Amino acid sequence: MLGSPIDVFFPRRCAACGRGPWPFCPDCHGALIPLVPPMCARCGAPLARAAATCAGCPPAPIAAARAAFAFEGPARSAVHRLKFSGWRTVAKALGEAMAAVNAFEPEAVTWVPLSRARLAERGYDQARALALVVARRLAVPARPLLVRSEATLPQARRAAAERRLAMRGAFRPAPRAAAPSRVLLVDDVLTTGATAAACADALVEAGAADVGLLVAARALREHRPDTAYTGSGSRPGLWLPGDMPR
Repeated sequence: MLGSPIDVFFPRRCAACGRGPWPFCPDCHGALIPLVPPMCARCGAPLARAAATCAGCPPAPIAAARAAFAFEGPARSAVHRLKFSGWRTVAKALGEAMAAVNAFEPEAVTWVPLSRARLAERGYDQARALALVVARRLAVPARPLLVRSEATLPQARRAAAERRLAMRGAFRPAPRAAAPSRVLLVDDVLTTGATAAACADALVEAGAADVGLLVAARALREHRPDTAYTGSGSRPGLWLPGDMPR
């Protein structure tokens, strides 16, 4: 009835602001921007009109992609708490929402791995933490199918073409890891898709035929028409973290 002892003595707080109730306080829950139709059928990007593909689709060999939220406001804060502040429990709040919007049927879930140096710096891999939650929700195994061949420089200020060039060859199949036919790749944020495409290349090399991508949030930039998403509440049937049963 009371939950786990650690929740009693150290109650979890809002994954975004850190002050209100878990997993998102009412204010942050209301400010989340779930990505809803009309959208691109391939990548889930919000569009003024539904389409089979769009200019924002991540590059091949990503077959399909979905994001739970726009990378703004509370979703951005939550990702940063998970990624940079060591709030590992945020993975549950975001991972549950990710699984709810997934549109790809995988045989296994894997994740975009950190470099050894970055893993040592942070102490854990945030994409792996998300992947474990997603895999449990989808009832498929989570498998470490990739390794990072090299540490890459931050990509935030690079154009899409520069990112793709920089990420080429950055990942390789994990030793003795044969990928199943359909693999769902998990990461925290989707921007241009260059990192995901490099991972997908390595997964195809390992034996995958179809690679889906699932992220917590998507940076929309100029690709976001204001009529294509909502920031107040959710459409019927869309699960939000605040609706998670206690």
